[in-house]
Amino acid sequence: MQLASQLQRGLKSLYTLHGDEPLLIQEAADAIRAAAREQGYTERTVHTVAGAHFDWGEVLASGGSMSLFADKQLIEIRVPSGKPGKDGSQVLQQMAEAARDNHSTLTLVSLPRLDAATLKGAWFAALDSFGVTVKVDPVERQALPAWIAQRLQQQGQRVAAGEEGQRTLQFFADRVEGNLLAAHQEIQKLGLLHPAGELSLEQVENAVLNVARYTPFKLAEAVLGGQVLRVQRMLDGLQAEGEAAVLVHWALAEDIRTLNRVRGAMDAGRPLPMALRENRVWGVKEKLMERVLPLLKPATLAQWLQDAHTVDGIVKGLKQSDWPADPWGALNRMALRVAQACALK
Repeated sequence: MQLASQLQRGLKSLYTLHGDEPLLIQEAADAIRAAAREQGYTERTVHTVAGAHFDWGEVLASGGSMSLFADKQLIEIRVPSGKPGKDGSQVLQQMAEAARDNHSTLTLVSLPRLDAATLKGAWFAALDSFGVTVKVDPVERQALPAWIAQRLQQQGQRVAAGEEGQRTLQFFADRVEGNLLAAHQEIQKLGLLHPAGELSLEQVENAVLNVARYTPFKLAEAVLGGQVLRVQRMLDGLQAEGEAAVLVHWALAEDIRTLNRVRGAMDAGRPLPMALRENRVWGVKEKLMERVLPLLKPATLAQWLQDAHTVDGIVKGLKQSDWPADPWGALNRMALRVAQACALK
């Protein structure tokens, strides 16, 4: 939901933020705190749930206590693991239900990205039912240039119009992908280095550090998307960051195995959407696989499966003829072979 528009309509007694993007979670929480201060919530207590022996009774007690110096209070509950446990579940449900009638206490719950089972749990359902829930989604790579442009605009800066400006934004996005907090800092740096107005590609190139952070799973998405240059850049970045080659191989091989299973289900008469659901494929991967699967031949998938088997041995220290001995060289060949094929689809 759009938090800003909701806050303008009036402050609620309970807010729940969940997602894995620290910058956006922080900004959403800051917006709620600012609105709370304006409404007289001057007392603030913060509880960070850590360890199995966390005292949830203290959280519950703070919800029922008032300072001598304030008649409204803000209680923040941070659950970094996303698992409040049995006692925490009961306390969160109790506080959520109490939020309906308690307008002197505003409760803000911060959670990481939650899995489907947790989202269906009784404690989360209570938070969602009695308060405002904000799911904070990451900014995906394709949306990152527009996000950067919008943030630059907020501080009075912009890139050139047309192709030159798009090149500048793409360069910026390549440097900060997967690290939105660092992207925010680099944008602020440009605001300090240069006056309001138009930024040139040279100015951005000279100022923006390479702070991109990649994951094996985002690499696998880029491979399926046929983004050959991005795949190469991500492999180099993952190697430089010290990522385990075996984990990168697992992410790539798992997608190849999934493609093969879905293709087999399609050949057996299953509709593609049904085959994808049965193999637990959804979201970005679902769209990517929907695009390439109808065009992949069984022989191609068989070759990719053999490549995955071969590279599995290489990353575990085995030598394979006609393949690079270095695990990252082998991963490079395997990933680019799939990405190049997907780029042609």
